[in-house]
Amino acid sequence: MTREERIEWAKALHKQGCNCCQAVLMAYGDRLPIEAKDAMNVAAPFGRGLAGTREVCGCVSGMAMACGLTGHTADTRTLIERFREEEGDIVCGRLLQMGKRPCNTMIGDAAGLLSEVIN
Repeated sequence: MTREERIEWAKALHKQGCNCCQAVLMAYGDRLPIEAKDAMNVAAPFGRGLAGTREVCGCVSGMAMACGLTGHTADTRTLIERFREEEGDIVCGRLLQMGKRPCNTMIGDAAGLLSEVIN
């Protein structure tokens, strides 16, 4: 799958009802060493800023999960910092207050960033 296809797949998953973390993680579902059902269950509480608390953005959590599951743990911090630079923060509540970008756009951005480390 190309970078663009993963971005569009992540956005489509979100529109179909996945939370932000699930959508980012499952855009790379074909690369994960666990079943899709298990990945969806693990990612479920990380949406809406960690169980709806509006803390760490689910997109960021999804990137971290994907990195960990695919052996790219060392790339996690770099991706998080890149996300912060592009979006302005990594905290869900603050991102929503800024209102600069809809969640679906940030989901696509996170999926795109992951393409730099997960092929």
